[in-house]
Parts: sequence; C-alpha cells; structure tokens
Amino acid sequence: MSLAARKWTRIAFAGPGAVIVTIAMIAGMALWLPGGTAGIDNLVLPLVLMPLIWAALFFHACLDRRLGRVALVALGLLAVHAGFVANKFLDHSSATMEARP
Repeated sequence: MSLAARKWTRIAFAGPGAVIVTIAMIAGMALWLPGGTAGIDNLVLPLVLMPLIWAALFFHACLDRRLGRVALVALGLLAVHAGFVANKFLDHSSATMEARP
C-alpha cells in the first residue's frame, strides 16, 4: 500500500470511522449494560462515556504504528456492537409475548 493510501486510510479510521464505531458502541452498550435500580443506567452510561470512547478510537487510529491493528480493533468493535443491535431488532419472541392476552 502506498504512503498516500495509508495516510487516507488512517484519516478515515480517525475521522468518520471513529464516529461511526462510537455510535454503534453506544447503541450496543445500552443492550448489554445492566439497568441499575432506576432502570436507566444502561442508557445514561453510554452517553456519558461517548466522548471517552471517541477519543480512545481517535487517538488509537492516530498513534498506533500498525494500521492493520487499528482496522482490526475498530471493525471488531463495530461488528460486535452492530451484532447486538441487529439481534435486538431480530428478536421476535418478545413481541409475541406482549401480544398475548
């Protein structure tokens, strides 16, 4: 891979890539975090951690010497959390349980 292509790939992972992975992570975190006593901790904690998650992904993309590791971490987090969200939307058993009288 040429130097210019590596530069633009790193910029893509640090810029829009970090934002997209962060959004997927906060959506997925709401599904696996416990609700807490008030039932809203799983919603508030991802929103509070959003700047920290974005900063970690951004600085990892900027500072890691190996571009492959940056791609592996970012795409792995995206796949896992997007899988959580997709599984939630594909879960039809909860809809049928609510529809029963």
